[in-house]
Amino acid sequence: MSEDDGTAAGGARLPLLLEAVLEVGTELDLPATLQRIVTRAAGLTGARYGALGVLDLGGGPDRPRLRDLYTTGLPAAARARIGGLPDGHSGLIGALIDDPRPLRIDDLTTDPRARGLPPGHPPMRSFLGVPIHVADEVFGNLYLTGKRGGPFTEEDAQLLRVLASQAGIAIGNARLYGAARLRERWIEGAAAVTTALLTAGSATDALVTVAERARLLADAAAGAILQPTRAGGMEIVAASAPDPAGELLGATIPPGSAILDQLLGGEPVFITDSATDPRMATPVRSRFGPSMMLPLQSGGRLIGTLALPRVRGGRPYSAVERTMAARFASHAALALVLADAQTRRERLAVYEDRDRIARDLHDLVVQRLFATGLMLESTHRRAERAADGDAPGAGTGVAEAGAARTVRNCLAFAVDELESTIQEVRTAILALQQPPADAPTTLRGRVLRETAAAGAVLGFPPSLRFLGAVDTLVDDPVAGPLLVVLRRALSEAAHRTGVTRVAVAVDVTTFLPDGRPCVRLTVRDDGTASADDGSGPRGEGTALVWRSPIGPAPGA
Repeated sequence: MSEDDGTAAGGARLPLLLEAVLEVGTELDLPATLQRIVTRAAGLTGARYGALGVLDLGGGPDRPRLRDLYTTGLPAAARARIGGLPDGHSGLIGALIDDPRPLRIDDLTTDPRARGLPPGHPPMRSFLGVPIHVADEVFGNLYLTGKRGGPFTEEDAQLLRVLASQAGIAIGNARLYGAARLRERWIEGAAAVTTALLTAGSATDALVTVAERARLLADAAAGAILQPTRAGGMEIVAASAPDPAGELLGATIPPGSAILDQLLGGEPVFITDSATDPRMATPVRSRFGPSMMLPLQSGGRLIGTLALPRVRGGRPYSAVERTMAARFASHAALALVLADAQTRRERLAVYEDRDRIARDLHDLVVQRLFATGLMLESTHRRAERAADGDAPGAGTGVAEAGAARTVRNCLAFAVDELESTIQEVRTAILALQQPPADAPTTLRGRVLRETAAAGAVLGFPPSLRFLGAVDTLVDDPVAGPLLVVLRRALSEAAHRTGVTRVAVAVDVTTFLPDGRPCVRLTVRDDGTASADDGSGPRGEGTALVWRSPIGPAPGA
């Protein structure tokens, strides 16, 4: 072919080149961009088969390896017969990796570098390969074979170099966009984990939350949290996987493992293939391939290690993924520390509330039971003396009658005291059932909250009695005014002089004069009312009684 013919052929393909450049530059999704590049390159040069190999510069200090391979012209069945990715250390792929310059071969059967093709690979004769540069690094290589109508020409090589140059720009833009989306995803995930951890119910739930969220963000086959053991190793204490993660729980890294010093030292570990890496010693390693093991540490304290393995043969983690996962682990560790501190504060609040209720039980219940016991014991002694004829009186009949009357009075008083004590015990039980950190929703809980707040002002807790199904019968329209009246009555009691005892009773077993059931609130104290108070006689304490209907009259 003459020079004029070559120029004409090149000019005829110029619109195709421009179209290819425009097409690969409009896609921001990196995998779609790479597939378009290899497809357009094969169509532009007339190649039957094409491949774009993406290099993983983290594969070794001196020898990069292939991380992904995008192909065109190769049926799925043929691709499956070929198997996994080439190692990138031999053949024409290795040659182009070692020397990233355009390579054109007319007859592969005479080139020793073309030997060692895997079984099932289609026959090849002509070959053209060029590197793809993104900024100052080699991103990957374009490989084309089997040109229709003869070997590849210099014009093919020039067109492919132009396409590769423009592809480098498109790949750079797609990588920036992908990295930005990836960072946004990890940041949102870290924020979601913080929110979830601060509402987690237990330490185990918090660890499972971290493992689950990290697994989804990293597109990993599993997420696991390892913590140090007493024996000096590390054990999986929480795990998340699409399949049941039970077999992961309890798996250990024994003491003396080569990887253990790094993990216990808080260093991240990145593994290319867990199944074959000699440092891995867990029994489940055969299931996994690329893996990240990231320290969960905050303020110099090592909480554990976050392991994120992918399936064997899966895509290796990129540098951006490793960086974002490490930041996520640091953020999650801080959130775990904060969640643990919050749990301890809530537990301390519960203990303090239990101590308060224990004091209330002692002051309001135990002392009352003790006094009732002393009274019954005294009555018993008096009854015995009356029975023996030792009681003073005009005669035995009078003494026995007086003793019996005294016993009846004491027993009636004891019954009243025991009923009051039972109510105090019920009130204490209700207070124990009310979570200290939550706002109460029932009327009993809200009344308990009001009396507890008043106790801080009065210097002693008011006694409290509930009669009947208070929470069932009193709805919100009635409960609101009742609480307002209760709050005002307790406030007035706190401002009176000489108040040493306040009794509150909420009763739903009474009726109004018209027969309607009602709720009755009674607040009594033993303080001194002022002259113009109007709430009761001076020196006899004060009482407030408030009623409200809670149902229709009988027959209505």
